[in-house]
Amino acid sequence: MIAGEFAVLEPHYKLIVMAADRYVSTTVEESDTNTITLENFGLENIQWFYTDGAVTMASEDNRFRYTASALEMVCNYLQEQRIAIRSIHLTIKSELDDPSGKKYGLGSSAAVVTSVISAMLHAHLNETPDPKLVFKLAAVTHVVVQGNGSGADVAASAYGGFIEYVSFQADWLIDQFEKTTTLTQLIETPWEYLSIQPFKLPEHIHMAIGWTGSPASTGQLVNQILSLKKRNPVAYTRFLKASQEAVNAFIHGAQSNDIALLQQGVLNNRIALARVGSDAGVEIETHMLAVLSDLAEAEGGAGKSSGAGGGDCGIAFMTTKAQVDRLSASWHEAGIESLPLKMAPRGAAITNKPN
Repeated sequence: MIAGEFAVLEPHYKLIVMAADRYVSTTVEESDTNTITLENFGLENIQWFYTDGAVTMASEDNRFRYTASALEMVCNYLQEQRIAIRSIHLTIKSELDDPSGKKYGLGSSAAVVTSVISAMLHAHLNETPDPKLVFKLAAVTHVVVQGNGSGADVAASAYGGFIEYVSFQADWLIDQFEKTTTLTQLIETPWEYLSIQPFKLPEHIHMAIGWTGSPASTGQLVNQILSLKKRNPVAYTRFLKASQEAVNAFIHGAQSNDIALLQQGVLNNRIALARVGSDAGVEIETHMLAVLSDLAEAEGGAGKSSGAGGGDCGIAFMTTKAQVDRLSASWHEAGIESLPLKMAPRGAAITNKPN
């Protein structure tokens, strides 16, 4: 996420999100029985069963939680379309984290859910599924399992690129999921609040992403920030206003090629996030994220935490490649790993398995 974190959880507040060029792949093969392999975890050929609208796994391993829910959601949708569900073996492989085991906080659960749903739809529909269908099925899955969230990481996974995003609101979606008679009805109904629009950064802006070396608990941070709405509504409202102004400055700066305005939006969003974290009693901008951002400013750019904060990644916007190179060197000296991530122009896509 680039700008607008936490505020996006409220109706009509915009967020800018980017799909990164790290991927989750789901391979679908015909099989005599339904089985699944999670390659990264060494969990191989685990049977799964779809009965009476529910998916169960022949394993109690919690790492199947999102995968099983995604399978259940897409199987229910296919059944409503009167499409026979074939016996399938799925192999899921993620490259979101470093091979050494470092977890960069790149939204793995959203990517897994989106990948599984896209692969299953393609296998049964024999055509590339509509990104809107993939997004909606994945968003329902993610919110039902997680209980909260904006769906922005799901949108990035489904659509790719940079996105100007307004959330459907998790409470609204859970309520609609429980009320509607069929999943098809929920998918085909216009979703209140939701807006997904392509967004473009100026060509002469250079983005750098750094990992601070400590993982964050997104769900816990979200709950603590949302609790501020009841405990201190004045502080929460102040944050929403500051975030909205910062995101609007970022958007208008990008649209008008006003780099100074774009960077001011980043700086103001950083300040708003740090203040709401302080008000809520949580550390959104950790010491290392502060160092990451301060070093970006020292090189003539602007930096902030990316996503929920509390660790994981930060992002910086610079005006030249030379600035990025100097910043990467400064980050390295400070113990921050510069990640070679770029924008992925496509979201969930179908590729042929090599022979």
